Amino acid sequence: MSELRLDGVSRWYGNVVAVNGVSMTIGPGVTGLLGPNGAGKSTIIHMMGGFLEPSSGTVALDGAPVWRNPDVYRTLGLVPEREAAYDFLTGGRFVRAMAELHKLPDPGAAAARAIALVEMQPAADRSIGTYSKGMKQRIKMASALVHDPAVLLLDEPFNGMDPRQRLQLMDLIRRMAAEGRTILFSSHILEEVERLAQHIEVIVAGRHAASGDFREIRRLMTDRPHRFTLRSTDDRALAAALIADGSARSVNLTAQGVEIEAVDFARFTWLLPRLARDASIRLWEVAPSDESLESVFSYLVAR
Repeated sequence: MSELRLDGVSRWYGNVVAVNGVSMTIGPGVTGLLGPNGAGKSTIIHMMGGFLEPSSGTVALDGAPVWRNPDVYRTLGLVPEREAAYDFLTGGRFVRAMAELHKLPDPGAAAARAIALVEMQPAADRSIGTYSKGMKQRIKMASALVHDPAVLLLDEPFNGMDPRQRLQLMDLIRRMAAEGRTILFSSHILEEVERLAQHIEVIVAGRHAASGDFREIRRLMTDRPHRFTLRSTDDRALAAALIADGSARSVNLTAQGVEIEAVDFARFTWLLPRLARDASIRLWEVAPSDESLESVFSYLVAR
């Protein structure tokens, strides 16, 4: 049972802060590193994998520092987001080369086993340059698994995969987690994290925004103020009805419609159609104005 620990980790490039004072512990099971694109997820994974030195703070695997410690690669596997395979090699040769670099006693058997795990046997003798993006993701996964690591770091592993490939990889990750491995995968897609991760770490703009199981994080997201733009047959009367009820934090009448900030999301969605019906108002549009991941995560950071 291995554990990765980050204590006050920051990384900056000149005057640009990519990661700012992040502390977290990643233990056995599946942990999702969730955040919008550009949040710093890849930087964190590269520091966890020992490929990037923290500007401050420490990253440790089972108590041993990761940076400049080649021994960690006996128990750690990494699948980077960017292309990391030689197109002129066949998939089988690439994975075998990884097995040879790890000095495994039978690199051929280890490579065959890893390729079978990701179901790439039919394409193992083809050059990687002929692979689709999803196939390249799977062969990178095989290369990371070839030495049977206890810790697996996956940076946006589902990019480019079709639905069937996604389900296969999710099933493989679940099986490996059930064996007691420590698995961290990054994603900017909430649905992927919900389906796979038992624990979630949320990163926004290089900062650690939230931590917990999916239900806890989802509750934080749902309980935040929600902003909507409404258009109806009588915006002024609708705004007056909402103000009178008191279910919204703010109600503004604009040329584009009624802008609402609702604190109690469940009550607001139940109440709005009833207020409109009672006032004989027809709703033309109810549009969320802050449903992007960036706005949701920024709320978590500001808490």
